Amino acid sequence: MTDVLRRGRASLAFSFFAQGATFALLVTRIPAIQDRYGISDALLPAFLAAVPILAGVGSVTTEHLVKRVRPSRLLRWSQPVVLLALLGVGAGDHLVEVAVALGAFGLAVGGLDASMNMLGVSLQRTYGRSIMLGFHAAYSLGGIMGASVAWAGAHWHLSLFVSYLPVVLVLLPATFVGSRWYVDGGAPVEQGGAGKAGPVVFKLLLPLCLVMTFAYIGDSTVSNWSAKYLQDVLGSSEQLATVPYNVYMVTTLLGRAIGDFGVRRFGAVAVVRLGAVVAALGFAVVALAPGAWVGMLGFTLLGLGLCVIVPQTFAAAGRLFPGASDTAIARLNIFNYVGFLIGSPLVGALGDAWSYRGAMLVPMVLVLVTLGYARSFNAEPDRYGDEHERPRTADVGRGSNGL
Repeated sequence: MTDVLRRGRASLAFSFFAQGATFALLVTRIPAIQDRYGISDALLPAFLAAVPILAGVGSVTTEHLVKRVRPSRLLRWSQPVVLLALLGVGAGDHLVEVAVALGAFGLAVGGLDASMNMLGVSLQRTYGRSIMLGFHAAYSLGGIMGASVAWAGAHWHLSLFVSYLPVVLVLLPATFVGSRWYVDGGAPVEQGGAGKAGPVVFKLLLPLCLVMTFAYIGDSTVSNWSAKYLQDVLGSSEQLATVPYNVYMVTTLLGRAIGDFGVRRFGAVAVVRLGAVVAALGFAVVALAPGAWVGMLGFTLLGLGLCVIVPQTFAAAGRLFPGASDTAIARLNIFNYVGFLIGSPLVGALGDAWSYRGAMLVPMVLVLVTLGYARSFNAEPDRYGDEHERPRTADVGRGSNGL
């Protein structure tokens, strides 16, 4: 059983890594995508909004599919679609082609994100200690790789297709082979209380949904607007404009690499509160930055602050509804895309109507609102690790091979 868990944990971490690289390759080249297809500034927010809308549809679909198909099977087949859709974004010549590619990307990524986090939460439950931040650290590491490849593509003036093709050729077979060792978890045995098996009560899930929304408004601001902000507002070159997302991913990697230890030592409430304060400070620095390098400092703080919130929100949902964690995570994952749906157009609209500097203050305020919901992460039920572990069971006797 130990070997099964280790292989399952490693293969899932690689899946997170691959998705981080894929997403970074898309979002860091938004200016290049816009130029290639002649997408106007007025139309760009609509394209950016379409992806999270379709991803939300994919997440809702996943909620129903996991009643009949294991999450490992859904993850195994959705990840190749996401990778091929990325390649499609770089291969087209006409607006309709990039629209189709982004549509496929959005639908598939909804199922991918939901199923990845379902497997992560079930493995954390099995381990009996906080490991969820480690999976998201792998995502950040992938984001660093993807952003670095994007930087190289911009530096050498490579086409989008040429930049994307080597990454897809490596990740596509690797993730498919690794999917053989995914581990599906079963529902744990609980001793009563609010966390026992039963239907997902949206009223109990709502605070976590709001936290997820606010966090992803912040994250989408960095993902979709950092390159454009640095280039258009702070006067950087196109090459330097790819760096903020890379810096952001580096600091999220560092924060998540040590985050599980912080949760075990201090509890999720303290970790989430600290993250919210640091993220708000980062947005303030970005908004007031006199130049590109100070702006980079702001994105550094944003990475350190936002990095802990999302993984802990997924983990909290799994603990709140241990007997229906897949359903809870699929529903919570929708608010990932709600945050993207609100954040991208909101910053764009405020930037056009007011200023992009002023627009950065809106996610700052929303991240601070997270402080009011930090208690939803609770003290005792939500602390994995020393003196807080409880007996848990999971179906780890077979991976996705046996499906």
